[in-house]
Amino acid sequence: MQDLPGKTAFVTGGASGIGLGIAKALLGAGMNVAIADIRQDHLDDAAAELDGGDKVLALQLDVTDRAAFAAAADATEAKFGKIHILCNNAGVAVVGPTDMATFADWDWVMGVNVGGTINGIVTMLPRMLKHGEGGHIVNTASMSALVPAPGTTIYSSGKAAVTSMMECMRPELESRGIVCSAFCPGAVQSNIAEAGRTRPDALAETGYAEADKGRQAGGSFFHLYQTKEEVGERVLTGILNDELYILTHAEFLIGVQERGEATTAAVQVQLPENEEYKNTFGVLFRNSAITQEIDRQKALRAAQMSEAGVA
Repeated sequence: MQDLPGKTAFVTGGASGIGLGIAKALLGAGMNVAIADIRQDHLDDAAAELDGGDKVLALQLDVTDRAAFAAAADATEAKFGKIHILCNNAGVAVVGPTDMATFADWDWVMGVNVGGTINGIVTMLPRMLKHGEGGHIVNTASMSALVPAPGTTIYSSGKAAVTSMMECMRPELESRGIVCSAFCPGAVQSNIAEAGRTRPDALAETGYAEADKGRQAGGSFFHLYQTKEEVGERVLTGILNDELYILTHAEFLIGVQERGEATTAAVQVQLPENEEYKNTFGVLFRNSAITQEIDRQKALRAAQMSEAGVA
């Protein structure tokens, strides 16, 4: 999606961290931006930082509340008109051994990270298709979706789910004018470690109380993380380039390669293929969006190398 000025973006979790970085970048590209967030104090600070005047709308929203999501969409359309970009960015996390997890831990993280994303898609996609001007959906996933680490079972599972959503929706919707992208960042300077402060009382029982305290007290590694502005600009570039996968950190290359090699090696190529099965269900064996993304990324890389003067 290239023609952004004057169009409207809706960013969940948009009042801090990655979401605020995305909002900054889209605002800088000439868009109207609605930032939705569960914390009013963060919304107040973000509105002041964005300093976008009438081009910014700050909305308090719990993304797990479907009626509230619809009301936020209505408010955005009432102020700006049609919504063209949806960034499903709101997210929470717990980290630690899987056997320590409670049902509440699973329900809270999945409810926000997967359920909130579903609510965004079900609420916004029909509106975007109806106006017929095209659009873009970005799900904030994580490199944990592609290179999952021990101790991140709940978080990584949810992020893998929202990545798959984009992989499935991309070939389904692109011909109808809606581009879908999975944003998979590495470590970013954000407040996700503080997300437990907004955890509902009904889901308060956790096996990670001590681990959460440690994460909230952390920050000594922040200098190693990318800034919200850096990742916001990366998302903007990904939108302009129609990228399926929007990645940030070169350090994950080996993990991504090894996963691809491991899954390729696990394919049972020694078994004979059933040609009737293969011809009947061919759509299952390749994803056209992924095939096209290979060529897109090669072209982008070649352009980058050319600009840098590398032969």
